[in-house]
Amino acid sequence: MPKELLLKTGKLNKDEDSFVQGIKDCVPTLLGYLSIGFAAGVVEKTAGLSIVEIAMLSLLLYAGSAQFIAAGMLAAQASVTAIIFTIFFVNLRHLLLSAALSPYFKHLPPLRNMLIGSLLTDESFGVAINQAVGKTSLSEKWMHGLNVTAYLNWFLANMAGAYFGHWIENPEQFGLDFALSAMFIGLLVLQMASRNQLLRDTLVAVAAVVIGVGISLISSGSVGIIVATIGAATIGMVIEKWK
Repeated sequence: MPKELLLKTGKLNKDEDSFVQGIKDCVPTLLGYLSIGFAAGVVEKTAGLSIVEIAMLSLLLYAGSAQFIAAGMLAAQASVTAIIFTIFFVNLRHLLLSAALSPYFKHLPPLRNMLIGSLLTDESFGVAINQAVGKTSLSEKWMHGLNVTAYLNWFLANMAGAYFGHWIENPEQFGLDFALSAMFIGLLVLQMASRNQLLRDTLVAVAAVVIGVGISLISSGSVGIIVATIGAATIGMVIEKWK
């Protein structure tokens, strides 16, 4: 059947919005989930967590950066209060991610929106926001396919890392502590290449680095990251509006 006829009948859109299509669209990010999840499991194991504790952490916290931070702070014998507050502030970015996607799910009731948001990650957000280009709404089934696939792969990768962590006493020796940063750099490069707006994206990236380093010289690194994120995003918005 010709593509034009499929568009008229709605069958093509139905296929594109299905749960299975969400699974397929998650596939390009699975390698990142598997490698980072494996690294997180290894780091958590070497920090002294049991396999059960790692399983609960990956299922309930489900945040790569937060899990790396938690493992490091546990290894440094930080207080429970300090760990909770640090993870809370690190994960505040999910409010921004959810807010950016919420207009595409305004046709859903609040509880179903919360279910989507509870499994949202940086990577699934990136896939979803690209899928949303030129659209006014996104399919709930498609989003669940994307989120659930990522969630299960993250859990399995953590478990694999926890198991093999018995034989890896020094994760830093293999660069596993840098795995998360490497993945985000890769995702940034791929997104910049697909957007075909290299000049603007490069200016925003350079601005983020300059602001982040500058603020870190007079304050903490975490403050520098927050200010750099806000500042670079503002610069990008101004450039886009001015253009």
